[in-house]
Amino acid sequence: MKNFTKNIILFLLTVIFLGSCNESITDNKIENLAPETHLVLFPDSSISQQKSRLEVNWWGDDPDGLVEGFYFTWEGLENAWHFTSGNDSIFSLPIGTVDTNYTFKIFAVDNGGNNKYDENITRNGIDLGSEPFVDKNNNGKYDEGEPYTDIGKADPTPAEQKFPIKNSAPTISWNKLSQLPLTSFPVMTIGWNANDLDGNESIVKIYIALNDTNKALVLPGSIRLVTLKIDDLNSTNPAMNIFINGSLNNKFADKLTDLKLNDNNIIYIQAEDISGAKSGYIRLPDSSRSWYIKKPKGKLLIVDDYENGNDITDFYNNIFDNMNNGALKDKYDLIDLTTTRLPYQNITLLETVKLFDDIFWYSDDSPSLDIINTITKEYLQSGGKAAFSMTFRDSSSTFPFSLSSLQSFIPVDSLGQEKPLSFLFPGAKVEPINGESGFPALKTGSTIGFVRTYYPNTISSSSLYNLNSSQLKGDIAILNNTKNLFFIGLPLHQCNANNNVKDLLEKVFYQEFNFNQ
Repeated sequence: MKNFTKNIILFLLTVIFLGSCNESITDNKIENLAPETHLVLFPDSSISQQKSRLEVNWWGDDPDGLVEGFYFTWEGLENAWHFTSGNDSIFSLPIGTVDTNYTFKIFAVDNGGNNKYDENITRNGIDLGSEPFVDKNNNGKYDEGEPYTDIGKADPTPAEQKFPIKNSAPTISWNKLSQLPLTSFPVMTIGWNANDLDGNESIVKIYIALNDTNKALVLPGSIRLVTLKIDDLNSTNPAMNIFINGSLNNKFADKLTDLKLNDNNIIYIQAEDISGAKSGYIRLPDSSRSWYIKKPKGKLLIVDDYENGNDITDFYNNIFDNMNNGALKDKYDLIDLTTTRLPYQNITLLETVKLFDDIFWYSDDSPSLDIINTITKEYLQSGGKAAFSMTFRDSSSTFPFSLSSLQSFIPVDSLGQEKPLSFLFPGAKVEPINGESGFPALKTGSTIGFVRTYYPNTISSSSLYNLNSSQLKGDIAILNNTKNLFFIGLPLHQCNANNNVKDLLEKVFYQEFNFNQ
């Protein structure tokens, strides 16, 4: 009897226990908990003003699952919310005024979705559109089987941060190539660096002025290089054209005024961004230097490309002073390439020589071939006429020389001698091929190095002089058929033993080139 009673009691206790367990499981089902969102914290909501290009960082915690991603928006800038699975991003915020306030809002979503793709989801009362997916076939819509993010529960209290955006004023500086010589003709190419921490695209204006910032012109903010060139040499109020990026095909509509010829000048530039914030004006040259712009004296330019040749300069000055019975005295100019370093030399020198009708270019055995090749063809095409006197040393790493480099500016078919003479002794005869041409017979008066002879291109040119010595014979001077280019492969100051180099240059300039001073 006792055992029966004991069994009944154990049975009842078991039923009660099982019943209580079943009730607990049914009545206390665990609900999915929302994630929490966090931003990098600043001291308070009135944080220090940021640059308009800034990085924002965030993260999320989910107590019972995983964070799938985040939805964010910029209040004050847009209404849309954007999904991201990342934890940071760099934003470029537009600037309308000097100081602008934007509020960044973001909330995390977890992985407790409904295991199916939803065309439309709403969280926190916000229509977020369709769930994010990978559009593998690029048809712009979700297709069955494409990966998607199953959006679960959202943080009901989005994290937010106010960002007072302070516009950073642009900065501007001259680039390394923009080093003005002490003296130049009214042509110059200059370049600058303009930067803005808010993005260089926010620079919308470049102000440029000559001598007076009150008369500054406004260039597009993207411009970083210009060539300035006088518009009219004979004007009583000369101005300078502005060629964008040094291109004659891209002339700016307005001209820089206040150019002072035969006087010192200053160039000023300033940058302005989209908000109106400006850099300070910078000047070229700086206050420790001066830049003298000289007006051409006439229509002829002598280009001195000779290293350490003061005596040689005096020789040619004396020749041109006395040509045509002294008619050229004080009516020609000289530029010394060895002492005058022009910024962006290929552009600036080309536009400089275009100020003149004729040029005489003399050098030693290492002329500036790269510059000569760059400017000669365009100078001749613009109507100019050029005479050259020089020799060419053997090619080296410091002086690359080849037939093709000659053919870029001289009408030659080939070289008359593969290797030049190391030295041509004095007394060599330089005789005109046509004795009745009127060209004088020359003779060398000193030893000359690196002498070569040349075969002219007979279609476009003809030989004028023949070198006749016991060491070397062959054509040494060329005149092209259009009579706007003369070349002699000897330094003329060393060919004056007969004292008649002046007669040769008079013949070239006044008769062949029809120079009109």
